[in-house]
Amino acid sequence: MDTLRRLLTAIAVFLVASFLFGLFRGTQSGYGLLNFLKGEKPSQETFTAPAQPKLNLEDVKVLAAMNDEFARLSATVLPSVVSITTKTVRRGQTAWHPFFGLVAGRPQVIPGLGSGAFISKEGHVITNYHVIADVSEVIITTNDNKKYPARILGAHRERDIALLKIDAPGKSFPALTFANSDDAKVGQIVFAVGNPFGLSGTVTQGIISARDRHLSDSQMDYLQTDTVINPGNSGGPLVNIRGEIIGINVAIYRGDENVRAWQGVGLAVPANDARAVVDAVRNQSRPAAATEGGYLGLELSAEAVSIDRSIGTSQIGAYVTDLDPDSPALAAGVSPGDVITALNRKPFGSPRELLAQIRLLAPGSQAVLTILRDGQLTEIAVTVAPRPDANE
Repeated sequence: MDTLRRLLTAIAVFLVASFLFGLFRGTQSGYGLLNFLKGEKPSQETFTAPAQPKLNLEDVKVLAAMNDEFARLSATVLPSVVSITTKTVRRGQTAWHPFFGLVAGRPQVIPGLGSGAFISKEGHVITNYHVIADVSEVIITTNDNKKYPARILGAHRERDIALLKIDAPGKSFPALTFANSDDAKVGQIVFAVGNPFGLSGTVTQGIISARDRHLSDSQMDYLQTDTVINPGNSGGPLVNIRGEIIGINVAIYRGDENVRAWQGVGLAVPANDARAVVDAVRNQSRPAAATEGGYLGLELSAEAVSIDRSIGTSQIGAYVTDLDPDSPALAAGVSPGDVITALNRKPFGSPRELLAQIRLLAPGSQAVLTILRDGQLTEIAVTVAPRPDANE
């Protein structure tokens, strides 16, 4: 009896609640449960799309012009940028088999990815040394998806620059020119073009974020950029708004070693350093191997010193701020405060250019520094050493 009473009470409560909800819902607009239970169909929703964009091109003339110029620049540069695929063959491991004795495993083929750029119409391609280091095969794929085998003409391991060559007689390739990277300015717009993750023909845009403020022949100077650089971009060009190579993309900063993607900091070898390696490779009579790079242990001011013409030397000098302990220059008698005016009796255009020339000297060779000290010129002979990090 109690069960029946509870059931009737629950039904009564439900009916009263439904009645009250129906009264409330009747005062509300829109389609609800009662409409559905009555078999009513929902009314057609209105949808009015805007007929015009919020802004027209006349409202954003500067942005529209930049948009067109960026697209034109990308279309001009892309045919000169190539994808580089490599293969490295490693011998299989040898194991002892109880019936067959020593058994060699199958060779292991390791693929690699990188980018590069044509710098001559004859098919010379610049890239990073680490892209082609110790590889068995190099294949270059152009922007029009044609594949060519490539030869390694030479490289500079420590500067991480290599020069490749496609053999295609009669073929003319679209090449890029080098900019003067000494003129690169922080905030300058640049574009990274390459083959990240195998996605060829990728263009990203950013700025030069920083330049090294500390100049030393024991440390490499890089351009820092916030353009998106990922694995596979290595060796591709960093170009300015004229479509010139301002740097060769070489690395990304990894704040977390487990994160291999872009974190906002990319590095590029300055174009002047890259061009110096190319010139050194081209001037050799036979293909060059990776070189160690010269080292004197100098730390220089980034700003060039102007020298009075009456002193009788070059008008540009490099101020020595410090020397590495136990360095060749310190042992030879170079001191902080000296101004170097020439290397091997040849002037230079900037402190960066002097460091680039030092890095191209062969370890073990003799070099002559022309020094301005206390208003007097003197020459100091110094023995070039291999860079401390040459074997890293």
